[in-house]
Amino acid sequence: MQIILLRDGGSNRSLQLGRRRLAVLSGAALVVVWGLIAFVATNFQTDAVNAEVVVEWRAKLSKQDQVVAQLERKSAAQSTAVGRQLAEMQARLLRMEAIGAHMVSELDTPEFDFAAVPAQGGPVTGSQSMLGWNELQKELAELSVQLRKRETELNILDSVLVSEEIAQSSDVSGRPVNWGWLSSHYGKRVDPITGKEAWHSGVDFAGHEGSDVIAVASGVVTYSGERSGYGRMIEISHANGFVTRYGHHKALLVATGDVVKKGDAIGKMGSSGRSTGPHVHFEVLKHGRTLDPAQFVARRS
Repeated sequence: MQIILLRDGGSNRSLQLGRRRLAVLSGAALVVVWGLIAFVATNFQTDAVNAEVVVEWRAKLSKQDQVVAQLERKSAAQSTAVGRQLAEMQARLLRMEAIGAHMVSELDTPEFDFAAVPAQGGPVTGSQSMLGWNELQKELAELSVQLRKRETELNILDSVLVSEEIAQSSDVSGRPVNWGWLSSHYGKRVDPITGKEAWHSGVDFAGHEGSDVIAVASGVVTYSGERSGYGRMIEISHANGFVTRYGHHKALLVATGDVVKKGDAIGKMGSSGRSTGPHVHFEVLKHGRTLDPAQFVARRS
């Protein structure tokens, strides 16, 4: 193969290539071309790979964000549940403290102080570690069960004490006045109005007009108002079928349906109705039959 080289000035030069040289040059040219092709292909392929990697990592980050958000929601829900458990147990503890304090006051045992933090202590043995979530849930559940059990036990004990207190306060005993004197007995007597023999269904306590008339037992007011012969009268129902009546008031301090305690003032002594002067007519009935009030007046609370 002959190659002619042209130069300025008209001087030309020819170059004669043999087959061997031509093959070498052709191979070199092919190497260069393939190198360029590989370079271009590599660059374009890298760009494509980079784009796919970006898309893939964005998808992974999005999934991770969703997992993190889910964990945050779960953590918030668990924290709320624990908060509710703690609030419920705190309310139970406060009620138990109140019941305990009431029981202690009734039993008169000052060594028990439910308002104070329980004294605890002792040496530490072994290693210590933070409670895990599952262990914390287990401990809270067991503590809640124990609190419910103790609350039930305290409620039962408190009910027993209250029942005993109610039974004692419902016991009919004592005088219906803080100050006064017995002016008429129960049974047959000479009627102060007619002068004839008549049956007196109660006892009379004379005193100063306007002084307090008091309930001799706890109960419910079943009548408060005017009644023939009694004037302004109050009737109170008590436990075990007992009823007490208080007549001739100047003023009534309670109304029908009121709950009164032993020793409460229920009216003011007067002379209303069939009466000769300020006094209280006091009756005691059991299952509808009158009893001699003297036996109850003589009792002490």
